[in-house]
Amino acid sequence: MRLPIVWHGDYIAPLKPGHRFPISKYGYLREALVRRGLLPPEGGHVTPAEAGFAQIAAVHAPDYVDRVFSRTLRPEEARMIGLPGTEAVARRARLSAAGTTLAARLALEHGIACNAAGGSHHAGPQGGAGYCVFNDVAVAARALLNEGQVGRVLVLDLDVHQGDGTARIFEGDAAVFTFSMHGEKNYPVRKARSSRDVGLPDGMGDADYLARLDAEMDTILQGFRPDIVFYNAGVDPYEGDRLGRLALSIDGLRARDRAVVARIRGLGIPLVGVLGGGYDDDTIALAERHAILFEEAARVA
Repeated sequence: MRLPIVWHGDYIAPLKPGHRFPISKYGYLREALVRRGLLPPEGGHVTPAEAGFAQIAAVHAPDYVDRVFSRTLRPEEARMIGLPGTEAVARRARLSAAGTTLAARLALEHGIACNAAGGSHHAGPQGGAGYCVFNDVAVAARALLNEGQVGRVLVLDLDVHQGDGTARIFEGDAAVFTFSMHGEKNYPVRKARSSRDVGLPDGMGDADYLARLDAEMDTILQGFRPDIVFYNAGVDPYEGDRLGRLALSIDGLRARDRAVVARIRGLGIPLVGVLGGGYDDDTIALAERHAILFEEAARVA
């Protein structure tokens, strides 16, 4: 079976030249997946439709969702997000949320699927932050829980930045276990409380990182058996990432993704992969790093 991959051309939205968010990586990622034979040159991916108001407002304040939809974000909200409140950015956020939800449904059917976007984990109950408009993983998890498709969800967040928005959305919800392993001194300055947080020191490399991840997965999966796992595979722990501050090599990133995929699928649990963060002026090289997740997921598809 070919790995189910969700992608949409409007994952790319126009931003001003020189904007710090590397939005072109989503297009370059598709090209990287074609070169690897994971997608054909034309088509081959699953395309989402935009998520609706009710689905997104199930995890975000309805008045905030309305301002995004109507392009009436307050200036301070747009500054907090770091993206303009344009129609294209709003559409992209709605498509990303729908894409992760679609990937989750495909994972329940096929065992594993990936959204070639998503991981917008800084968006919390009251609004967006840190280049995140809507929290796609939270939207998808809440939809599946509300429908009774799953009863227990694990969010495994290995982006270098804490998944603070996800933690706040599901705080006190026993059905969702939020795990974040991130740079302790990195953004956000004010951390939330996940079900389990592991703050790592600056400069941590492959061996120490992978050993810690293995031990943490042992502990979590012994105490919490999820019906589905959402894996935020941000590549910003990479040693050359512009915002990372950790020191994983390319081989380390691959070993991380392989370990997660093997552990979760080895237990027969459906796995949803989402992109998460990654920051590099060379967005083609950045897309190559993101492609590692899809290569490792395809090994077990």
